[in-house]
Amino acid sequence: MIKKLLPFLGEYKKATILTPVMVVFEVILELMIPLLMAQIVDYGIQGEGGMRYTIQMGLLMILMAVVALVFGALSGKYAAEAGMGFAKNIRSGLFEKIQGYSFANVDKFSTASLVTRLTTDVTNTQNAFMMIIRMAIRAPIMLVGATIMAVSINPRLSMIFLISIPVLSLTLFFIGKNAHPRFLAMLEKYDGLNEKVQDFIVNIRVVKAFVREDHEETRFLESAEQVRDAQLNAEKLVILTMPIMQLTIYASVVAILWFGGNMVIDGTFNIGQMSSFIMYIMQVLISLMMISMIFIMIIISRASFSRIIEGLEEKSTLDDDGADADLKLQDGSIVFNDVSFSYTNDPNNVVLRNINLSIQSGETIGIIGGTGSSKTTLVQLIPRLYDVLTGEVLVGGHNVKEYALKTLRDDVAMVLQNNVLFSGTIKDNLKWGNEAATDEEVIQAAKAAQAHDFIESFPKGYDTDLGQGGVNVSGGQKQRLTIARALLKNPKVVILDDSTSAVDTATDAKIRAVFRETFSEVTTLIIAQRISSISDADRIIVLDDGQVKGFDTHENLMETSDIYREIYQSQSKGVSIDG
Repeated sequence: MIKKLLPFLGEYKKATILTPVMVVFEVILELMIPLLMAQIVDYGIQGEGGMRYTIQMGLLMILMAVVALVFGALSGKYAAEAGMGFAKNIRSGLFEKIQGYSFANVDKFSTASLVTRLTTDVTNTQNAFMMIIRMAIRAPIMLVGATIMAVSINPRLSMIFLISIPVLSLTLFFIGKNAHPRFLAMLEKYDGLNEKVQDFIVNIRVVKAFVREDHEETRFLESAEQVRDAQLNAEKLVILTMPIMQLTIYASVVAILWFGGNMVIDGTFNIGQMSSFIMYIMQVLISLMMISMIFIMIIISRASFSRIIEGLEEKSTLDDDGADADLKLQDGSIVFNDVSFSYTNDPNNVVLRNINLSIQSGETIGIIGGTGSSKTTLVQLIPRLYDVLTGEVLVGGHNVKEYALKTLRDDVAMVLQNNVLFSGTIKDNLKWGNEAATDEEVIQAAKAAQAHDFIESFPKGYDTDLGQGGVNVSGGQKQRLTIARALLKNPKVVILDDSTSAVDTATDAKIRAVFRETFSEVTTLIIAQRISSISDADRIIVLDDGQVKGFDTHENLMETSDIYREIYQSQSKGVSIDG
């Protein structure tokens, strides 16, 4: 599974290769040290070598230990460099992939799940990768090398730990097979926990306004409880690894000391050989411990691997495969030809049904309808935020699918129903519409959106910091800033999705007047709750239950549309109508 992620090594391949190379040299030196110890005991101390030989071999042992330590430190350095770089590239690749997702793809995963994949899952993958290129190389080499050395010293005594290896292998296989789905379920609970945290932090002002802190704390604790239960369910199986491993190791050590000690007493086994044999056995057993730790980490990370790969392999429901990169919008004309749409791609569950509209370039079109009439859904098809189920949407005389997404969306500016601003200055936020815009162009767009005066009222003017999400400005000011940001794109189509609901009627009228005078060649679609905001539009679309129930001027609709007339009369009497 991790093979699918290897292309993300990128510029860190050298560090990835050097890590196991350093480990190999470290292990070779560590394998040589017990041999030198045996020589010191059997030949230097008890044999003919004497003090001089003992000192020489002791110094050599110290030198080899120091060099092994250097190789170990280098392997750690390269492993950290490779692991962190690998994680950085995965995060970048996954983030880039997510940026290409359509709204439908984001809805499929949920925002909280995507955050978990970019953070927790990538961190798990990083830790597993660092362990694989270091410990997963060290442990097998140490295991094989120490086993060979131990067998060469005393084949009969080596049979004790050779029997334990198959027992441990079967145990690890059983645990790994059953633990993976449990860790996958645990990560899904993490998604839910992140979602609760995200909801609370983003909406903290609403929570405090309604004094619902206790309610949110209860929701959070319930989600945290679910995470804990999922963790326990997964961990209670994995934690069996260590007790089984320790039981096997201690049993092997006791058996070796018993039988090896008897052989030393009988004179069939030298003390030096016994010492080196025990060191090699300890190296074998430590290697087995490492392998079990690697195994546990891979079990834990396997769920993260699969979730990352799932995110990377997800195909966007929108693509540019059939697009003409050179095709540009010639004008702002919009045509809906028998369009139906479903969020679930289910023809039996459509939210827009048989929409037929023809809008000329430069027209101002109002859109009105009750809650759930799919006004926002209708306009989201124009910049191709979603694809139609049946029919086609044409902008500038061409099907929206013929344009490259960037080309289409650069010429279709949309001010969303939820006014989104980012941390940074007012000028930085406005330049999201056009990074190359001059200060003069920024001011001109702000004036058109009736935002210049309140911006200048701040001590720092356009350099005023908005804070996270624009907390330092009011709702009406946010709306005007987002309108200015859209105008900076110099688009051929502007869509205002209930974007003046928080401004007073006088400011609303000024904004509409500027659109008529300054942006007369721009096609403007205005979704509004108030008929007063769209009564002077060239034509008005009346939507009801995902169908067009009227498309005409204000005057004509007052005569021909019962729905429109009812809304007008209700608002004239001061009754609030949802939009």
